[in-house]
Amino acid sequence: MERAEPPAATFERRVLRSAAEHHYLRVRLELPDGGARPSVAQFKQLVVAALRELHGEVGAALPVDVLTYEEKTLSAILRVISSGLVKLWSALTLLGFYQNRRCAFRVLQTSPFLLALSGNSRELVLD
Repeated sequence: MERAEPPAATFERRVLRSAAEHHYLRVRLELPDGGARPSVAQFKQLVVAALRELHGEVGAALPVDVLTYEEKTLSAILRVISSGLVKLWSALTLLGFYQNRRCAFRVLQTSPFLLALSGNSRELVLD
C-alpha cells in the first residue's frame, strides 16, 4: 500500500501597512547649557535643518507640521506623512548642535493617532 504524501505547504507573504496618512510625534529638545530658547519658527527651522543635514534637499522638502509647541518645556507635537516617519525620526535623533551649542531631540511618543498623544499611560493614576 502506498502512502499519499501530504500536499506541500504554501506560504503567502502579507505585509500590512498602516492606513494612516500621517504619524504624530511628541518630541522634546534638550539644551543642557540652557541659554536662549528657540521660538516656534526657530524650532521648525531646526527640524528642517536636521532633515536637510541628514537627507539633503529631498529630506528638507518633507512636509512636517508643528502642531503644538511649548517654549517653556521645549516640547512639541509634530505631524509628518507616514512615509516620512523614519526619515524625520532619524534626522532628529542624529542632530547634535543648535546655534553651536550641544542639543538633543528626544522622541517621547509616536502614533498614527493624534488622540494617543493626549495622555501617557505610564503616568495614569487610578482612584
